[in-house]
Amino acid sequence: MISRRFIFSFPIFLAFYLIQEGFVTQMRLPAGGFSLFLIVTLIWASMSTPEIGALTGFGAGLMMDLSQTSPGPLGHWTLVMILVSFVISFLSYGDDHVRANPLNIVFLVVVGVVGSQIAYAVLGLLFGQQLGSTAQVFFLCFGTAFWSAIVTPLLLPIISRLHALVFGTVSRI
Repeated sequence: MISRRFIFSFPIFLAFYLIQEGFVTQMRLPAGGFSLFLIVTLIWASMSTPEIGALTGFGAGLMMDLSQTSPGPLGHWTLVMILVSFVISFLSYGDDHVRANPLNIVFLVVVGVVGSQIAYAVLGLLFGQQLGSTAQVFFLCFGTAFWSAIVTPLLLPIISRLHALVFGTVSRI
């Protein structure tokens, strides 16, 4: 039963991945922009159980590793996305007050985006990648948090309905 749900969710993630690779990467926004695919993955994880969140992070991380814009080694984004998606889904799973309030989900997703970038940078340093100055890294994290806070409320109703469609739950957002 669970594999059937993953088969239904794969085209959704593939569509958002193609939108990310085809359109969002071409946009030149100040302060770094945003990652549509990362936001969609973290919203999906925040509405799921921790196990589903980790599996979603695994699949999304593999897709992000295959991206043309990913500078790190294969598996770098996969590790980061498994960890961040599991933590986001774990924090929102036990408390229905978190899932019932869209502002809490937006806050969790923005913190997750920044946390994933920081985890990516720290693991990148361990792998020997060069990142640039610390001020530049913090500026990009702040800019991504800003754009993610703007984009997440726009995507939240869409992802909530798609999640409810795949998993057969009632959408509360």
